[in-house]
Amino acid sequence: MRKKEYYIVVLLGLLLGSSGGVFAQKTEVWEPADKFGFFLEGKRKVTRVPFQFHSNLIIVPVQINDSDTLRFILDTGVSTTLITDPKAISQQNLELTRPVVLSGAGEGQSVSAHVALDNSLSMLRMKANHQNLLILDEDFLHLSEYVGVPVHGIFGYEIFNNFVVTIDFNRKELILEKPDRYKYRKRKGEKYPISIEDTKPFTDAVALFADGREHPIRVIIDTGAGHALFLDKTDDNTIPLPEKVIRTQLGRGLNGVINGSLGRIERIKFGRFELENIVASFPDSTSFGVKLPDRQERQGNVGCELLRRFKITMNYQGRYMVLKPVKRKMRESFEHDMSGLEVMATGAKLHDYFVRAVAKESPAHRAGLAEGDQIMFVNDRAAADISISEIYKMLQKGDGREVELLIKREGRIFFARFLLHRMI
Repeated sequence: MRKKEYYIVVLLGLLLGSSGGVFAQKTEVWEPADKFGFFLEGKRKVTRVPFQFHSNLIIVPVQINDSDTLRFILDTGVSTTLITDPKAISQQNLELTRPVVLSGAGEGQSVSAHVALDNSLSMLRMKANHQNLLILDEDFLHLSEYVGVPVHGIFGYEIFNNFVVTIDFNRKELILEKPDRYKYRKRKGEKYPISIEDTKPFTDAVALFADGREHPIRVIIDTGAGHALFLDKTDDNTIPLPEKVIRTQLGRGLNGVINGSLGRIERIKFGRFELENIVASFPDSTSFGVKLPDRQERQGNVGCELLRRFKITMNYQGRYMVLKPVKRKMRESFEHDMSGLEVMATGAKLHDYFVRAVAKESPAHRAGLAEGDQIMFVNDRAAADISISEIYKMLQKGDGREVELLIKREGRIFFARFLLHRMI
């Protein structure tokens, strides 16, 4: 049995995204089926793709063969298109071949999948023919529960490798250009070198400031992660652990829960841009470092909680990225959950919210909340009218602000009130 490794991290503690964007309707125009690889429809040199931004993750519209429009997470480093929800394409007559075992971050076991040969893929005017897919045997990741909208798969590397991709978080839009068309201009932002290794974009344009010293680090630019900064210090004691940290579940990887610590880095430099008081995640080696073969080559990754403060262009062919800061977003503080609640979305429309876990000695714990509680109202707003991203945001903003929840537990209805408290 062939074994292949993938790295997928969704950090729930740092999900600050807001929903937005509308997916276009299914497009029926196709290029000749004998055209291989990724390309733009017709003679286009550039195309624009609206995306939704949920829980600090970029969600794009995708069709597999003649499927309905699906939702995929755009991840800079995922090498193969991965179908995480096999039910979404259960009606497709796919040519399944060998089984594979997928390993990645998380404290659980490897997961199983199958390869599906010779498929077409579409993201509006971007097309791809004769593509192989990996299809999980079950929806092990349950991404929809964390993101709050249906999520059916993850892809990315082939998009970034075949096009120059500009991510405009302000407009919630991707701009895909053929590499021979894109011309860098100073007005587009500051240019920094990247290297592509094992399908992942690495950069040395990041440094930490702590203990009165500057610590240059090598990181992956990771659009498939919702956190700001993820630091692996399992074998690198030059990265100082902040004096004040909290133990928490950092999120989920391909192989389950990622546990570790959260703390604040006083200042980092991203290119020439400096950001202060960054919330950083420090995963345990058992759930992260020891499972990733490239851990000696990098000290961590930068996720969308930091990237969303820029208009960013990734040019894999040219081996550089372009950063243009958004002034309004650069002024926003980095925050973490102040309630102690971990929430999941369920139901047909993913608008039924339940408490997955409660941190001990947290405001929510002292208010009597418990695992399995259903959240009916948040501050006089019906939960059914709120996205999970909005709930995360409500629980991450306003140290000392009162939050009132209407809770249903085993048929009983009651109010729970607590004050948000900045724990780090």
